Amino acid sequence: MFDWITGLLEGGGAWAIAALMLLENVFPPIPSELIMPLAGFNAAQGGTPLWLAVLAGGAGSTAGAWLWYALGRAYGARRLHQLVARHGRWLTLTPSELEQAQAWFARHGGAAVFFGRFLPTIRTLISVPAGLARMPVGLFLLYTAIGSLIWSGGLALAGRLLQGQYHAVSGWLNPISTAIVVAIFASYLWRVIRWRPDA
Repeated sequence: MFDWITGLLEGGGAWAIAALMLLENVFPPIPSELIMPLAGFNAAQGGTPLWLAVLAGGAGSTAGAWLWYALGRAYGARRLHQLVARHGRWLTLTPSELEQAQAWFARHGGAAVFFGRFLPTIRTLISVPAGLARMPVGLFLLYTAIGSLIWSGGLALAGRLLQGQYHAVSGWLNPISTAIVVAIFASYLWRVIRWRPDA
């Protein structure tokens, strides 16, 4: 995965950064923890300027989050409850867990959207309850964009500061990123196997 992301960033510049960060929000196993440090490293080597890489990363991440928000808003809470009741095992979710998650989001909506941008997997999933709760779209985009820019900027700056050491660590970043994907898939299978319906 490391080599694939490197090739895309070198060939596509800011557009590739935005597209990859959008995909990271749609398909979480593509990690921003690889994308943005690589973008920062490429900036230090004369590639896409750091400020543009951060803006592209933030924009792509916000766009990906908005897709999940729009899906949650269009689908609606009632239909989601029906889906969970019918296919809870494959969603690894029970109706009571869904209700608890919705109650939690009702209490912490804005903070959840903002701080969720800094947590793997959560930064994708948090957009769905925001849409289900019909959080005002302007407020959702504001919290998401600010959180995304901070996260993208921090990772890109780390990659820029790493510079000469980046090739030294690239050898173990590739197997680690692959292991993350495998671990996420294994965790999902474990939850499917252990899933039990509400009593």
